[in-house]
Amino acid sequence: MTVGGDTTRCLIADDQAMVREGFAAVLAAQPGIMVAGQAADGAEAVRLAGRLQPDVVLMDVRMPVMDGLQAAREILSGAANPVKPRVLMLTTFDLDEYVYEALRAGASGFLLKDATAAELVHAVRVVAAGDALLAPSVTRRLIADFSRRPRTDPVPPAALSALTQRETEVLRLIARGLSNAEISDTLVIAEQTTKTHVGRILAKLGLRDRAQAVAVAYESGLITPGGSGPA
Repeated sequence: MTVGGDTTRCLIADDQAMVREGFAAVLAAQPGIMVAGQAADGAEAVRLAGRLQPDVVLMDVRMPVMDGLQAAREILSGAANPVKPRVLMLTTFDLDEYVYEALRAGASGFLLKDATAAELVHAVRVVAAGDALLAPSVTRRLIADFSRRPRTDPVPPAALSALTQRETEVLRLIARGLSNAEISDTLVIAEQTTKTHVGRILAKLGLRDRAQAVAVAYESGLITPGGSGPA
């Protein structure tokens, strides 16, 4: 999937040619990043992802033929792609309703379409490294979305019982949008210890990254909007 073992291959999917070309120009100028292809709609993105095997897909939400959410689902669940790329959703402030759905589809993060060149490069590097990109503004929108959803069964699923008390604490803090450094400060533990806890949480729950951990924490009722969740 990589060129020379350390080059991140990107696929850019957006129906606006100027957006694609602008992102491509910025990324192509960066060391260690290669633009493997561009797609003008979701269906083309699915086809190119299967053929090009990119490491990161920058996926617009609103596109013709097939929208970005459906394309992300197909790319991340399709048997045609044994090694799944990281999907970075391109969004705008008026797309609140898509945040949660994109997380459940397996997206590793969100990037505002008016992001600076530096923010774009940072986002690609973060998700390519296997982490999730959840900016505070996106986390706040996710929380607001859950606050509007009626909860009929807030009891955490049985899978969460596999977590230790400390891992449960860490998961709650992840769901609040805290970074590893902030979690370490809050719990007064070493950052390497926090990283270990995060890794164990993801492994026990079968999750790809922190983005999915946030969704699971809220979906299960482990944490609720405006509070720390049930004891």
